[in-house]
Amino acid sequence: MYDAVVGDVTIVANRSTYVDFTLPYAESSVRMLIQVRHNRHLDMWIFLRPFSWDLWLSIILFCVFIGFALLFMERNANKDTGTEETPGEKKFTGPSILWLPIAQAVLPESESVAKKCSRFVLLVWLALAFILVQSYTANLSSILTLDQIKPSYPTIDSLIRDQENVGYRHGSFINNLLIDRLHFDESRLRNFSKMEDYREALRKGTRNGGIGAMFDELPYIKVFLKRYGSKYMMAGRTYPNSGFGFAFPLGSHLTSYFSSAILHVIESSTMDMIEEKYFGVNYDDLQDQYDQISSETSSLTTQSFAGLFIITGSLIILALLVSESYIWKRLVMVAKTFSKKYLFLSSRKVNPSMDGSTNERDAGSTNEENNHQESLPRSPSLSVAV
Repeated sequence: MYDAVVGDVTIVANRSTYVDFTLPYAESSVRMLIQVRHNRHLDMWIFLRPFSWDLWLSIILFCVFIGFALLFMERNANKDTGTEETPGEKKFTGPSILWLPIAQAVLPESESVAKKCSRFVLLVWLALAFILVQSYTANLSSILTLDQIKPSYPTIDSLIRDQENVGYRHGSFINNLLIDRLHFDESRLRNFSKMEDYREALRKGTRNGGIGAMFDELPYIKVFLKRYGSKYMMAGRTYPNSGFGFAFPLGSHLTSYFSSAILHVIESSTMDMIEEKYFGVNYDDLQDQYDQISSETSSLTTQSFAGLFIITGSLIILALLVSESYIWKRLVMVAKTFSKKYLFLSSRKVNPSMDGSTNERDAGSTNEENNHQESLPRSPSLSVAV
């Protein structure tokens, strides 16, 4: 019969029926320990990852829009310039104009279009294509770099599906956790007593009689990582428990005293010094950095270039308006003619009697002039010979 058990005793529910535990003095959540493996096999469609599907679609639609704009502006280029087509001269058709924006982005040609507005549209398109190409190159480089740096690790489902062996510390409650909660096959479980055994089993892998992953409590994993460095890492989710505590017989008055003393140590800087001395680097922060890198290197979307598309589209529409100025001149002339007719008709509606009196006055004056001319003597006609 012992009066107290002091050490790395994990507080679990079934043990609390036999002893009284103090407050936990250390976290002892269960994590998965794996050997670091990097992604060496790249996807055959990785060249599409820098841009999202909606951005690829937007680029295609923008090329079509620019092609139709050029086709519309170049439809009467020869008439405007006053030249005639020669047999060797390029004649722009629908398919050739639709292909022209892409061809200009790769091999720019100075004499591919005739109108100045069309050349301005091509210049705007080349600026847009340059920005898109640079963004694509930068994002693809970051994706390829991340695939070489970011480690890949298995999941619980993949370990069970691939029938991987998994390990746990001998005499630990983790055996029940793996079977009852995570549903591993008991025949795939391996127990180890020393950290050197962990390392050797992880290095071999399941195919060579080792294990694919090791499950252990957080303090033990931190000690392992400090000893063997960056070739191993924690992965997967955390399975929490109450932590490490001291055990006393049921009803012991010492439990409350030790719990109070543990609180004083935890709330002071002493616990931070112990953590730094024995565990060193915070590997949870390191895993968060990997996850942050993964989230930051996502595909670029249409929203990323929305402002650029709006500016470019506005400039192209402006070029269209300038190129088709004669249409606007005709519209202005039609508008002026319509306004004059409207003013004339509205004036007649306002004073309809004015027309009758004016007509009568004009008719009377005309008759008087005719009578006056008839009353005058006619002079003989003179013929002049030159």
